[in-house]
Amino acid sequence: MAKEFVKDVTSMDEDFAQWYTDVVTKADLIDYSSVRGSMIIRPYGYALWDNIKNELDRRIKETGHENVYMPLFIPESLLQKEKDHVEGFAPEVAWVTHGGSEELAERLVVRPTSEVLFCEHYSNIIHSYRDLPKLYNQWANVVRWEKTTRPFLRTLEFLWQEGHTAHATDEEAMEETIQMLNVYAAICEEILAIPVVKGQKTEKEKFAGAKATFTIESLMHDGKALQSGTSHHFGTGFAEAFNIQYTDKEGKLQYVHQTSWGFTTRIIGALIMVHGDDRGLVIPPKAAPTQVMIVPIAQHKEGVLDFAYDLKKSLSGVARVDIDASDKKPGWKFNEYEMKGIPVRLEVGPKDIENKQVVLVRRDTLEKVIVPLDQLETKLVELLDDIQSNLYNKALNHREERTSVAVTLPELKEKLEAKPGFIKAMWCGELTCEEKIKEETTATSRCIPFEQEQVSETCVCCGKEADKMVYWAKAY
Repeated sequence: MAKEFVKDVTSMDEDFAQWYTDVVTKADLIDYSSVRGSMIIRPYGYALWDNIKNELDRRIKETGHENVYMPLFIPESLLQKEKDHVEGFAPEVAWVTHGGSEELAERLVVRPTSEVLFCEHYSNIIHSYRDLPKLYNQWANVVRWEKTTRPFLRTLEFLWQEGHTAHATDEEAMEETIQMLNVYAAICEEILAIPVVKGQKTEKEKFAGAKATFTIESLMHDGKALQSGTSHHFGTGFAEAFNIQYTDKEGKLQYVHQTSWGFTTRIIGALIMVHGDDRGLVIPPKAAPTQVMIVPIAQHKEGVLDFAYDLKKSLSGVARVDIDASDKKPGWKFNEYEMKGIPVRLEVGPKDIENKQVVLVRRDTLEKVIVPLDQLETKLVELLDDIQSNLYNKALNHREERTSVAVTLPELKEKLEAKPGFIKAMWCGELTCEEKIKEETTATSRCIPFEQEQVSETCVCCGKEADKMVYWAKAY
């Protein structure tokens, strides 16, 4: 029975894309909808998003931000106000042209992002230095008409939060931009056990309309990179387009300095591809909707189910615990919860009750441990902590193994083909070199990391003197 269940999942090494599709559907994270590129997030998938969302929301509020909600629709004239911004999003926007049977006088955009909505609002409510800073965040859905789609990673509609803030000075805006990038990095590393590289995007890769874009980049099991969160410093570009001004302490009119930052359901795709294996999902305990699944063995025998329910009650103070008391066979249950990535399975049957013990099986290594009942709470907490740190370390080791250095373009190409991953290489800063690298390797610049290294003296592409080290990779 066990083999029957798992054989439906394609091996990662055989076809990684198919493995991913198998896992998101068979682990009950999503179902496909009747609209191409749209997904139904099922209860298990949404519970996972809820855990991430709640933890991030708490940290956003801790840093002084307030939640607001902006409209779904943007008038075309409003979107046109910031030239670079509208050009950046034009190929992806969905238009509303009719209300009922009547053609609209002005087309509406279904929001691909909400910068212009926040800017219009800020221009109405910011007047004085006393109104600053404005630290707003929105939890919402957005729509981007993507050509190629994949569940969580790239869908027509996705869920996210977008922070939009306004400040009196450039320094304050920069401080905010980096602070929120660090919040994202902490969520990835502490909650999702995903190690990230923090850095700045190149001019080519930055957000449309931004002065500077900062990113956290993570590496997937197949050696491709995933942009896992971005934070943008807008300077005064949007403020000038939307006339967002305030009177300073000297009574002079000044433009505000703005930021924007976002974190999306795409991170669930990262979690799947960083930690998953051929048996399905592997979810870090801190993110898991259910941390411990109790599976009663020979549950038809007297006292077994009662004992299992008592265990659930006593353990719920230290972990998120559930029980499967259905009439499915234990082997089926084992495979079901391995597929769903539940960190710990607790098995208990008549012999265990007699011996005052339970069996704990950890999802990350599939190792079994017998634990006396009087030590169960302590051991369970220790085990969950160990799984969390093991997953992080495993992902970090994988990233280190898949990170190499290239000094010339042929070497960069060769390393990307032989062992896909992050390639550290120097760059002169010229767009022509960046474009040539993409053209010849399909790899893009992922970021100019904050932690710089001088891996050579010259640009990997043109051979001229270079002082910027860049992470390059093929990406999702």
